[in-house]
Amino acid sequence: MGEAIRAAAETLAAVSDTARLDAEWLMAHALGVSRSDMLLRHMRDPAPPGFAALVERRAAHEPVAYITGTTEFFGLTLAVTPATLIPRGDSETLVAAALEAGPPTGRALDLGTGSGALLLAVLANREGWEGVGIDASAPALAVAAGNAAALGLRPRSAWHHRNWHTPGWADGLGTFDLILCNPPYVETEAALDRQVRDWEPASALFAGPEGLDDYRVLIPQLPVLMKAGARAILEIGAGQADAVAAIATAAGFTSALRRDLADRPRALILQA
Repeated sequence: MGEAIRAAAETLAAVSDTARLDAEWLMAHALGVSRSDMLLRHMRDPAPPGFAALVERRAAHEPVAYITGTTEFFGLTLAVTPATLIPRGDSETLVAAALEAGPPTGRALDLGTGSGALLLAVLANREGWEGVGIDASAPALAVAAGNAAALGLRPRSAWHHRNWHTPGWADGLGTFDLILCNPPYVETEAALDRQVRDWEPASALFAGPEGLDDYRVLIPQLPVLMKAGARAILEIGAGQADAVAAIATAAGFTSALRRDLADRPRALILQA
């Protein structure tokens, strides 16, 4: 396996900045063990027959998370499929801000929930919270509900097929102490890595020529969903802080900026 991993890393160097790590994750997946267990106990074993096919998929720019079917986010192992975005570490900024700002108990709403990553990370760290996730994609909601069940969080979560571009989408949801949202915010003509543009769902990525279309639609609709003193935490692109803050101000919100671990603007916290 050690030799096979080295050869795979050489092959994947053309498509990945983390070629060796990718090869290790794929080998562990082919073997059906954790990466750490593989590195400690199996490096001299024969390579499993399915490994070469996994490397071919990665060489075609398919993300490792879609090949293995899982990813890590805020200490949770989550299932992902091509129906969902792959949660990034940058988005953990929203969860950290939510855990700092939120009361011990309350209701949270995750708009465009995808795999359920944001909502499930909050619920996993706040036993007194319950939450609702919505998404315009029924397949994505199925993934989120499955993740909730796998993490033992199904009793405290609900999942609804809703689209904030459709009139009446918020009917019956109630009001919330916290709203989380990682909306589409990529400019339509933005240059993206092939593993993103070719594989992840376009409907969850792109939002018009400036990447602001969904903010313009969504932010003015938030007040009716928010309890007194509630906060909405929205992920933003690195160059969008001023533009999204202006949209929020026009809708009657004050906003505070949060940066990610790389010191890039990553989230706006809105309060009425």
